[in-house]
Amino acid sequence: MTRPDAPAIRVLLADDHALVRRGVRLILDREPDLEVVAEAGDGAEAIELARTHEVDLAVLDIAMPRMTGLQAARELVALKPGVRVLMLTMHDNEQYFFQALKAGASGYVLKSVADRDLVAACRAAMRDEPFLYPGAVTALIRHYLDRVRHGEEVPDQVLTPREEEVLKLVAEGHSSKEIAEMLFISIKTVHRHRANLLSKLGLRDRLELTRYAIRVGLIEA
Repeated sequence: MTRPDAPAIRVLLADDHALVRRGVRLILDREPDLEVVAEAGDGAEAIELARTHEVDLAVLDIAMPRMTGLQAARELVALKPGVRVLMLTMHDNEQYFFQALKAGASGYVLKSVADRDLVAACRAAMRDEPFLYPGAVTALIRHYLDRVRHGEEVPDQVLTPREEEVLKLVAEGHSSKEIAEMLFISIKTVHRHRANLLSKLGLRDRLELTRYAIRVGLIEA
């Protein structure tokens, strides 16, 4: 339990739906040891706010425009190593969950039970304790047993952060020229990333890349 004289945990909240932010803020602000000090509508804005605000904890939605919560988590952890990160998502999705852990998140909270779990997850993160919803624990055990059964190591990350960025923009319908301009790379480099994506993921075309991006939560359907 938090000491009465301890300063409130300063929270940065990022979600592209204002209604969701309002609901989450209500949950957090009614707790004496939690205070939302900044709100962002996407991952890129969250990074900017983290530069200008003193923040202890970032609560990030996974699927957001411009920059996903997963991408923002990686940047936040690099920018401010002391900041704890929680992923808040509607997706009960194992791949998302593992990507969140690799991105440096301390916990994974489902929006459907945020009123029950979020406050406990915030406090656990600040104690350097992981917070996992029950389905995530099952996923971790299954993942471990699968690795043991197959006698092989699963690579840390299938896609590089840059490939993930290209995948997201391809799935959002941007042309190679637009992607090159947005990421400050050449069109040739974009084509190489697309080829690598198709090869790594065993997919054939833009449509299948888009379906994959929706399935893993990089974009919303």
